[in-house]
Amino acid sequence: MDSGIRVRLEVEDDAGTRLDKWLTEALQDADYEVSRSQVQTFLKEGYISGPRDKLRPSDAVEAGDVYAIAVPASQPVSLLGEDLPVDVVYEDDDLVVVNKARGMVVHPAAGHSSHTLVHGLIGRQISLSAMGGEFRPGVVHRIDKDTSGLLVLAKTDTAYAGLAEQIRQHSMHRHYEAICHGVLTHDEGTVDAPVGRDSQNRQRMAVTQSGKSAVTHFHVLERFQRYCHLQLRLETGRTHQIRVHMAYIHHPVAGDPVYGPRHTLPISGQALHARSLGFVHPVTGRELLFEAPLPEDMDTLLAGLRKGLW
Repeated sequence: MDSGIRVRLEVEDDAGTRLDKWLTEALQDADYEVSRSQVQTFLKEGYISGPRDKLRPSDAVEAGDVYAIAVPASQPVSLLGEDLPVDVVYEDDDLVVVNKARGMVVHPAAGHSSHTLVHGLIGRQISLSAMGGEFRPGVVHRIDKDTSGLLVLAKTDTAYAGLAEQIRQHSMHRHYEAICHGVLTHDEGTVDAPVGRDSQNRQRMAVTQSGKSAVTHFHVLERFQRYCHLQLRLETGRTHQIRVHMAYIHHPVAGDPVYGPRHTLPISGQALHARSLGFVHPVTGRELLFEAPLPEDMDTLLAGLRKGLW
């Protein structure tokens, strides 16, 4: 916990869960490495505030409850900009849209204290809203380290609040493309299965009845001998949602080191790309839509698959 924690969390559909259990899982979903005993200590030390003056670990959370966690850093840490290659697709006074490269982490977290997208944006003199927290400035949604593609970050608090609300309302348009194992027989379909922490391995996500509602729509773009090229649309945005859902229906994303098979296509990271991103500008009200072409590594895989190389 050297970097501390500053984040606000809202209860959605876990009413009745013990507060310490809910906070632990919510913080882990937000990439904070915490244990249940640590969360109990945070409650005891008064680092967590919520809808009631006195919070106890055994309290049951209710839908709509908002908890603010402010755990101080154990030592002073400052987020410094770095000179990193960042593909800025769009920028104005309120927000910035970036086409993230595969292999780049979005924001500092355990094991990734530097060389993140946030460091690169700060290095370009782009100021970001503090509402995301000290180490997640401007970050209203994320894509995994080894997924490429589009995401938007807020430069102002007004923009952050507006974008976060669109994500909460599931109104932000997010289309991905993926190369997956196996050949889907249906041209299109929907995976509607709750996603939460894997009870056997807290570093993984899984389809579990105790998870949060998660819906992914897919459409087959192209079929090959042992793989298929898909377009996917997120209705919700759970951690690792596409990767978990595709593995759940036995068509894991090629190259996925966590949910996919060992023998796969030659790509560094999962063959998953955030292709398009659309939302209403939180200040001007304009409808914005951005497209990012497939990266070279996925184009190369598709060309090889068309030639029957794999």
